[in-house]
Amino acid sequence: MEIVAEDLAFPEGPVVMADGSVIVVELAGGRITRCWNGRKETVCEIGGGPNGAAIGPDGALYVCNNGGLDLAKFQNARGPGHEGRIERVDLATGRFERLYDACDGVALEAPNDIVFDADGLMWFTDLGKSHDGIRTASGLFAAAPDGSAMTAINRHAISYNGVGLSPDGRHVYVADTHQARLWRYDRRVEEQKPAWVATAPGAVGFDSLAVTAAGNICVATLYEGGISTITRAGTVTKFEIPGERYVTNIAFGGADMRDAWITLSTTGRLVKTRWDEPGLELHYNG
Repeated sequence: MEIVAEDLAFPEGPVVMADGSVIVVELAGGRITRCWNGRKETVCEIGGGPNGAAIGPDGALYVCNNGGLDLAKFQNARGPGHEGRIERVDLATGRFERLYDACDGVALEAPNDIVFDADGLMWFTDLGKSHDGIRTASGLFAAAPDGSAMTAINRHAISYNGVGLSPDGRHVYVADTHQARLWRYDRRVEEQKPAWVATAPGAVGFDSLAVTAAGNICVATLYEGGISTITRAGTVTKFEIPGERYVTNIAFGGADMRDAWITLSTTGRLVKTRWDEPGLELHYNG
């Protein structure tokens, strides 16, 4: 694997840009950073805990912010100043604004990962937070990018993390961290029960994901680090990355969509490798 950037503060949410750069969030640093080979540039000091990102239909960067980390306990922080929220970043100026911090009067806890569908609707997960032996609820939400409306698809999940769309746009896939399970939702149905797709073997957890052009789901895998590829039939194989406990994200790009950028968060690196099949092109790119 080629090292694209290092010395990052828990990088996540890689977004592959048309100019060859990759934007990452630095969860433990409260920054949005643009990376080239051997070079880094701060887009903005957004604060909190930026956790996932995607380009929206207007060309802006939309960010899931979990509110920040309690670094001593390495868990999401709670209390005033640590509110979970969805933010929009103007990449030309670095200016950012808060779009959402609640749905139907219920505060967001720790927004985690995000994807846009063909209609310009954002789908994002809320991982929930742990404190004093208590875990708050996780969930899946859909929202308009202008801050005007949000719908709770599921408020009662365990630990939703990665989110992605099927190639035909009919389904939304969601990875559950603590259960190491992949779930599938119908994109057109609200308040539904998800369909189970697969569970990874071993003492692992799931993080963010990306979908291939063929419809396979590539899920960043924690603790015994790597990328687990799940077919639509539920078969699971794994690309191992020895020595890395927190392999947190994968994103596809390049002329043939076979370049894969992977975040290795605990060692603070963004790396690049060639994948054995092309990734699915996202609906919006910078």
